[in-house]
Amino acid sequence: MILHTLAAKYIWWKTPEEALRFPRRVIAQVMEIGTLEDVELLLADAGPQQFVEVLKCAEAGWFTPPSWHYWHYRLGLAGVGEVPPLPVKSALSTLPPDDVSLVP
Repeated sequence: MILHTLAAKYIWWKTPEEALRFPRRVIAQVMEIGTLEDVELLLADAGPQQFVEVLKCAEAGWFTPPSWHYWHYRLGLAGVGEVPPLPVKSALSTLPPDDVSLVP
């Protein structure tokens, strides 16, 4: 229920049902632009491991450098100077999903 409410608030260009087909994207959006209250609510509901998984599976454009660093520090994933680079777009990420499965 919490994720549904936050999907409606933070993925406003889609219906909550459409947005929830990609829950990691919803969580990433809350991590990126959410209010402190919404972030804490989601963190308490989903747990820190879900936030870690979102960082591990993040796609290019989901995070800005400041929030990327913040979340790595806050979740204890990296120390100063140890934050991994932001995800970047690859040639495969520009293909429609059906075409990616055809690439060896």
